[in-house]
Amino acid sequence: MKRVLVTGTAGFIGFHLAKLLLSEGFRVHGYDGMTDYYDVTLKQRRHQMLMQSPGFTATEDRLENHDGLMQVADDFKPEVIVHLAAQAGVRYSLEDPRSYINSNVVGTFNVMEVARQHKVAHLLMASTSSVYGANEEMPFTEVEKADTPLTIYAATKKANEAMGHSYAHLWDLPTTMFRFFTVYGTWGRPDLALYKFVDAILDDRPIDVYNHGDMYRDFTNVNDLVRGIRLLIDVPPVRPASADDIEDGDSLSPAAPWRVVNIGNGDKVRLMDFIEAIEDAIGKKAIRNYMPMQMGDVPATWANNDLLQKLTGYRPQTDFKDGIAQFVEWFRDYHGK
Repeated sequence: MKRVLVTGTAGFIGFHLAKLLLSEGFRVHGYDGMTDYYDVTLKQRRHQMLMQSPGFTATEDRLENHDGLMQVADDFKPEVIVHLAAQAGVRYSLEDPRSYINSNVVGTFNVMEVARQHKVAHLLMASTSSVYGANEEMPFTEVEKADTPLTIYAATKKANEAMGHSYAHLWDLPTTMFRFFTVYGTWGRPDLALYKFVDAILDDRPIDVYNHGDMYRDFTNVNDLVRGIRLLIDVPPVRPASADDIEDGDSLSPAAPWRVVNIGNGDKVRLMDFIEAIEDAIGKKAIRNYMPMQMGDVPATWANNDLLQKLTGYRPQTDFKDGIAQFVEWFRDYHGK
């Protein structure tokens, strides 16, 4: 039975991953700072649900507390670490950039130190499609350069990838970075578009539609995302003997047991089609407030999923209309609307 330390288990993605791992018999220790970036009650509800499983234990503390994090690892003795905790949100990074440095850079360094000292079999860490930044060739592939991040959030995640590579090289620490693409689903974050749109439409408030709706996103259902992470746990990178041993399309480093993998739905959906699917699921039209493009935003994201499928045999496939219908049903139940 694998012992997995998961950071961010009271968060949207961490909650779903922990739930999946527990259902498969893993022992999971969650580590979460319970920050007030959004409603802490939602985080507490997620943790309460996980606590129903005898295989789950948790610590509430900040990633920046190196000694506290190390003590948790000393006690739990993880075989695998999945690092999901972060200061999230592209737009909030314009308001409070320092919080991203503290959580995403300093906090991630502390996680890497724990992984090094405990010699875990596999360290998996969250990155983001935002690292592709100003890249225009799509679908995005892991082997293309990603040197043009447009927000401090994306820059901190790009830094995490570089930090992870250096530790993988220096300490022979198998490390997989995964780049998420516009995740949505039940128990989601209130700052995400789907949550905000559904809430506003039900309350007859207008929704802000950026770039006048001329935007595309690779909307990825959270259940598909965590299934991809779960399968990647079993595929730790192995340092190649030489660069010639790396197959075309594989982001495996020639200098380290390190790899980056996209996890997206593999399709780009127009924002207006996404909004119309929400309206259909609710049975009510939105009041649309058309806005210009936000600073630091990009017009489109779209993942190439070939590497994920090659490594795991899995490819996300939830249709966004089905995923939206599931979310609306959950939202109405959770909020009693």
